[in-house]
Amino acid sequence: MTGFYAQLQERLGRETVPLIGFLLLVVVGFALATPQFLTAANFSSMAFQLPALGLLTLAMLVPILSGGLNLAITATANISGLTLAWTLIQFGGAEAGFGAFLLGVVLALAAGGAAGCVMGLVVAYIGAHPILVSLAMMIFLRGLGEFLTRGGDISGFPDFMNTIGHGTLAGIPVPLIIFAVAALVWHVMLKRTRHGFSVYMIGSNIQAAEYSGLHSKRTLTLIYTISGMICAIAGILMAARFNSVRVGHGEALLLVTVLACFLGGIDPFGGFGRVLPVVVALVILQVLSSGLNLLGANQHLSTAVWGLFLIAVMALRFVFARLSEIRRRRE
Repeated sequence: MTGFYAQLQERLGRETVPLIGFLLLVVVGFALATPQFLTAANFSSMAFQLPALGLLTLAMLVPILSGGLNLAITATANISGLTLAWTLIQFGGAEAGFGAFLLGVVLALAAGGAAGCVMGLVVAYIGAHPILVSLAMMIFLRGLGEFLTRGGDISGFPDFMNTIGHGTLAGIPVPLIIFAVAALVWHVMLKRTRHGFSVYMIGSNIQAAEYSGLHSKRTLTLIYTISGMICAIAGILMAARFNSVRVGHGEALLLVTVLACFLGGIDPFGGFGRVLPVVVALVILQVLSSGLNLLGANQHLSTAVWGLFLIAVMALRFVFARLSEIRRRRE
């Protein structure tokens, strides 16, 4: 049994197996607490709610792996969604064709990529701290969005966008498929490409990475550019799901993405972490949110539980690190 557990940890990662065990405990707990939890309607609801948070978490994951942070993910997603909405309005709004939608998607990706690229250039070539740079970009994009929309919503999209936000393919929600594909691409990028290797090297020790011949400045710029583009995909998905765009959409998700990354074993100082445990952590957070909602708990209680969860995770990591250190000394 011990050998099987060790093999499972080796294949899935030492963070993934305990998270899966905890997920099963949470599912069983809510299943016993309310009969509405283990229903198709509840699982369908979770499957449609998870992808937007998941995409924003992927946008946060790689900057953290590099030793940085991107606080502008929701602002970037919203400005990208506004770019798509503005393009559709120019071509008739609800009457716009698929060609106009494709143009809007390209422009939205360009807007998200441009925002990320600017952050990456400032971090890489000026040496400013990622927290300050991304905070400044967040404030700028939020202010720009408020100015363009006067603080209101933009709605009235073509009917075919409902398929992206609410449709299914072979019984699987389209948003979930989009997130699954993005997570797979993220996994391959980090584990199978030179760029992924550079991300881990920079997160571990940027000076050592430069001495070894890696182009750290180019890699940092690319990291934030790709982060901005995945934010744009999240913004497009939110626009399709809500059938509207506004500056404040998804703001509450910012800190949850950080929680999901840390819960999934991403080192807050960079250099270590995998995609799969982060995906499992996202599922845990979604299950907690849905379960508490079915129990009639206030929505703000879910946020409080997530905060306590983050504190508990940090405390447990500290305890396990100390125990491991003591064990190594004894050996």
